[in-house]
Amino acid sequence: MSSSFRPNIFYAQHFLKDPRLVTSLLDRCTIGYDDVVYEIGPGKGMITEQLAQRCKQVIAIEKDPRLSALLFQKFVSMPNVTIHEGDFLHYRLPRKPYKVFANIPFNITTAIVTRLTAEEYPPEDAYLAMQKEAAGMFVGRPHECLRSLLLKPWFEVEIVHRFRRKDFVPEPRVDVVMLRLRKRGPPLVNPADRQCFRDFVVYGFTTWRPTLSSILKGIFTWQQLKHMRRELAFDLDATPTSLSMEQWLNVFEYYKNVGNEQVIDRIVGSEKRLLQEQKRLQKVHRTRKYWRKQAGRPYQ
Repeated sequence: MSSSFRPNIFYAQHFLKDPRLVTSLLDRCTIGYDDVVYEIGPGKGMITEQLAQRCKQVIAIEKDPRLSALLFQKFVSMPNVTIHEGDFLHYRLPRKPYKVFANIPFNITTAIVTRLTAEEYPPEDAYLAMQKEAAGMFVGRPHECLRSLLLKPWFEVEIVHRFRRKDFVPEPRVDVVMLRLRKRGPPLVNPADRQCFRDFVVYGFTTWRPTLSSILKGIFTWQQLKHMRRELAFDLDATPTSLSMEQWLNVFEYYKNVGNEQVIDRIVGSEKRLLQEQKRLQKVHRTRKYWRKQAGRPYQ
């Protein structure tokens, strides 16, 4: 990237340098000539240009006004490329099949993955370059976590490429990988049970108690807990992260069979309450940052 143009560092994005690497990545993905592909944060359009040669339509969404102006000019003569200037997190995604291929801004990785996967019509396949630690969280390595468990019943999640830091400009201070999210068909959880499963898992991870037995005793009787220990083969003294995806699915199925109305009422709405608390904390964070800025003090 030339020194005469520097993207706004607010977006925390690092751009790929070598078109040959982009070619290699696209050669190994499922994107074909009949696909509609969305690109998030296209930068100067290196990936966009190659996508346009491989698929039916490319919709590139760029937040930086200077970069979007450059993209409009660069792709004005390519009818299968649409440039949208704006924030992807507020962009209305389609209700028809599409795929995603993007080198996304690291500072909004979780928000982007959540936006894509929580949609009523999520992408059929998505390839996202992101920080290695974030990818590990979604994959569930070294242990399952709340985010991986809320994702994996509906998507196959895997790391398909490991970049070198020098593949990017500016060079990142963290390791970067390409994460693939492939929509399952059918999902591991019945569509009718989607929110029930999500509430159940959120309850398990946000009930601040040290062991599974202390968490689950609010849902199951002691006899039921002993049955799960015997039949589902897990340690009641373990923590929520100790259970595999399959074990969480088995515990959920058992919960559906034995849960009474009082227990269900305790679980329902757990994800909504978590999201409300997260929004409240974000608001507090922004308010503190604002007043520290007004006072001329660095925010910590």
